[in-house]
Amino acid sequence: MIPKVLVMSGYGINCERESAHAFEKAGAEAEIVHINDLISGKKKMSDYDMMMFPGGFSYGDDTGSGNAFANKIRNNLWKDLIEFINSGKLILGICNGFQVMTHLGLFSLPSGNYGTRINALEANNSNRYECRWVHIKNNNSNCVFTKGISLTHLPVAHGEGRFYCDRKILEELKRNNQIVFTYCDKEGNDADGEYPLNPNGAMTDVAGICDKSGGIMGMMPHPERAIYSISEPEFQLKKEIVKRNNKEVPELIETNFMIFKNAVDFVKNK
Repeated sequence: MIPKVLVMSGYGINCERESAHAFEKAGAEAEIVHINDLISGKKKMSDYDMMMFPGGFSYGDDTGSGNAFANKIRNNLWKDLIEFINSGKLILGICNGFQVMTHLGLFSLPSGNYGTRINALEANNSNRYECRWVHIKNNNSNCVFTKGISLTHLPVAHGEGRFYCDRKILEELKRNNQIVFTYCDKEGNDADGEYPLNPNGAMTDVAGICDKSGGIMGMMPHPERAIYSISEPEFQLKKEIVKRNNKEVPELIETNFMIFKNAVDFVKNK
């Protein structure tokens, strides 16, 4: 079977095509669907195997990043979304998508229910939009999307990405193995809140989390913008180094591409 991916779209979202392409490169069939087409019934959420909330600035982030888009889902599609989750289907959210999922309360703890918000993504400590490449490392062995990934290099592009939650929630996230990615240096050492290794001041360097099942993940950095080696800022340098060693530059940054490939393979094998 070819897994079908629902790539959510709407006013202000701008990473739909990169997201769809990443999934298609991984072997899925991706369809970009406007939220209004789901609300009207023209498209059905249940027809898809996976869902992705892409990055962007939904509704201009006028009421807080991702808030308006989340409210539109909660007010019109909540029942469909819960049925989607309860059927064991995967959901990925990146940047603005992570913000939408945070407002929706999709990162459920074993002690809680979907719909209960447990964290926030607040304004960066720099008080400005951060657009740079960072390193993140995988801290999770249960998340469907991150199998085989230890460390990767990819860009961030956000003004509100500073992860925050109650200390008790943080301990429960750690205990339940729900903290997926954390910011680090190129060797994998913790960023320890140091800027720009941690680009936004996130609590304990958190860059991404998942729900209790491991099948719902949100992250601030953008792997869909960095599946190809040529996207890296250091590409020309790396190209010259491998050329002098009679080697070829790999087409893909495998550690970013694997996020999408893992999801597609999971659905195929389910």
